[in-house]
Amino acid sequence: MAFQPIVDLSAQDVFAYEALVRFAGGDNAAEVLRRVQPEQLYRFDQRCRVVAIETAAALDMRERLSINFLPQAVYEPAACIRLTLEAAVRAGFSTEKLIFEFTENEPIRDPAHTLDIVRYYRTRHMMTAFDDFGAGYAGLGLLVDFQPDLVKLDMHLIRGIEASVPRQHVVAAVVGLCEKLSVRVVAEGVETADELDVLATLGISLFQGYYVARPQLEALPTINPAVWHVRTRP
Repeated sequence: MAFQPIVDLSAQDVFAYEALVRFAGGDNAAEVLRRVQPEQLYRFDQRCRVVAIETAAALDMRERLSINFLPQAVYEPAACIRLTLEAAVRAGFSTEKLIFEFTENEPIRDPAHTLDIVRYYRTRHMMTAFDDFGAGYAGLGLLVDFQPDLVKLDMHLIRGIEASVPRQHVVAAVVGLCEKLSVRVVAEGVETADELDVLATLGISLFQGYYVARPQLEALPTINPAVWHVRTRP
């Protein structure tokens, strides 16, 4: 596992670390997933959760841990979360610090099933996040149906936002909508100081991306000190 921080500029602290599956050589998650056969999805999903928690605990992570999950690999929420909970107990990692991310980049084939998963995780005081928001698969509909704790804006909305008035209007609208729904917005894929500055003025305080810190294998990366000097909107 590699870890990449999500910082909270309003709190001037690290909000969470996202666990990212990697080959030892550093290949990204997409390359890893391409090698997973459909019949292996459940086992792969379970193993990733366990390794993420065990590695986070070994690194003495005190912040939240965000884990990507595959809704189609979860056949029954209570049964599928059991190994995760057992791993957390063994490692001494609080389950209330867990965040599970599902993505808009892939169609959710069974929305009712995914909603059951989100609801069950909430009963266990775990957070959920909607990743890649704005990437293309019925984002607003899914936001209304699931109302996750966090929405992570797709990097296509982030890239070059300082020079794009349309992007600024769209992001401002999403931030305003999420505020009304009590959903926090994360700007992911932030790569420049200008992007960070503009996003902060639009009311976002949670940031992730290469400008903040690059993912690091089996370690917690050092945060770029420049990010702490950016002020967010009151």
